[in-house]
Amino acid sequence: MCGDRLRERPLRGGAVLQECPTCGHLRRDLTSAPAGHREHAYGGEPTLDRIRLGLTYSALRRASPRPSSVFEIGYGAGGLLRRFHDDGAEIGGADPDQLEVDVDPVVRSEGRLWRAPVEQLAEHDIATDLVYGIHVLEHVVDPARTLQVTFDLLRPGGVAQFLTPAGDSTGSRWYGDAWWMLEDPTHIRFFTADSLARLAHAAGFVDVHVRRPVLDSVVTDVASLARVVAREPRPAGALSSRPVLALGAASTPFVVGARLAHRRMRPTLQLVARRPGHA
Repeated sequence: MCGDRLRERPLRGGAVLQECPTCGHLRRDLTSAPAGHREHAYGGEPTLDRIRLGLTYSALRRASPRPSSVFEIGYGAGGLLRRFHDDGAEIGGADPDQLEVDVDPVVRSEGRLWRAPVEQLAEHDIATDLVYGIHVLEHVVDPARTLQVTFDLLRPGGVAQFLTPAGDSTGSRWYGDAWWMLEDPTHIRFFTADSLARLAHAAGFVDVHVRRPVLDSVVTDVASLARVVAREPRPAGALSSRPVLALGAASTPFVVGARLAHRRMRPTLQLVARRPGHA
């Protein structure tokens, strides 16, 4: 993100990432840091997904209280767009259908949707109050282009929000190549607070803030420990195991308490940035 030359960063277990010595940004190549378990981009669990959806929606609304229009990059099944629609917002989004899931029928009929990466969007006369992406930036080849398109989609004064795994959290250092964020084979980069802020500033955003949500991905540590203990492949991922899910639920109060005490244990970064000007 800053233009410095990357260097190798070995992880416990034998995997190797590429790290920027200046901004800490991490790049990942599957040949030197294979996923090890999961075969598909989606490795979640429906009940956890519903809980996470509600928490994420609340986090988005806290930073953008009443957007009249929203655009989601990587909308998946459209669960978040449906919530914004039900609250009266105009909705739109772009998604390359990476997760291969059915889209909410209301979102499909009422939203302006494109089945393509947002970077490939031509001019479509879009001007919106809020553009967001939930665990998207870690997948894209050219995040600078993604942020520039985001900037262009916003009205003056509009807000961009992105959640993405924190490459500067304790996860990769504690769990090495068993870190759950490496289980997804389509995760090709991990931002630090520094590299994410640099990306937003370079795209022209102002009022740039990078936060560390306490409640996002609360099962990351348990899922990582499960990968440490059981190295056999799980094509559907660590969260396909009921014992892992049960342990994740039971440990949530302790995980949340630890994250409140130690911010670097929080595995997610939340970017909030504004396009200059007034709506």
